[in-house]
Amino acid sequence: MATATLIRTDEQIRENVMAELKWDAKLQPNEIGVIVKDGIVTLTGWVDSFLKKWSAEDTALKVRGVKAVANDLEVKLASERNDADIAEAAIRALEWDAFVPSDKVQVTVSKGWVTLKGEVEWQFQKQDAERAVRRLSGVIGVSNLITVKPRATPGELKKRIEDALVRNAEVDANRITVDVQGSKAILKGTVRAWAEKEEAERVAWSAPGITSVENRIVVEV
Repeated sequence: MATATLIRTDEQIRENVMAELKWDAKLQPNEIGVIVKDGIVTLTGWVDSFLKKWSAEDTALKVRGVKAVANDLEVKLASERNDADIAEAAIRALEWDAFVPSDKVQVTVSKGWVTLKGEVEWQFQKQDAERAVRRLSGVIGVSNLITVKPRATPGELKKRIEDALVRNAEVDANRITVDVQGSKAILKGTVRAWAEKEEAERVAWSAPGITSVENRIVVEV
């Protein structure tokens, strides 16, 4: 009986993921296959841009009951773009992004794959740098090797993250514990949906000086 319930739950999750993919105007759901087992979603097929691959994963993670996503989508470009053009476009995109200190970020491109290196003060700057280049035409993947320079003590970081979780209406702070080791934040506890787990991690990353987050929070469906 328990197995039958699990199958129905997975089928429902699959239907909801497919519905969300159809709802996203950036995607063509007929390109994407969805497999669900024990709440873990696997995306298969191919798309014509790295932005679509990332959007499909982000969309699937928003569905209630999803515990994780394995993104097996392949990027097959309709028309190729040489690495020099992609690098030039990436540099311009970083310069135009007001949140990214473009002079602190270096760009290399190999066969359409963009690698970002450098050092910034805030995690959102690292994230914005990646967002700026992953939507560019010709990009098939991004490796974000930018590092975040620590600017506070572990105790200060722990307090800032805990306070931010309490202020956040999307997270039940009472169900989450925070530990900071050096510049690494470790989150534990239980939440009701993947989106809440993701939001808690986003809050932790927002603390200045955090260079990594280990999210051990468990989604209890």
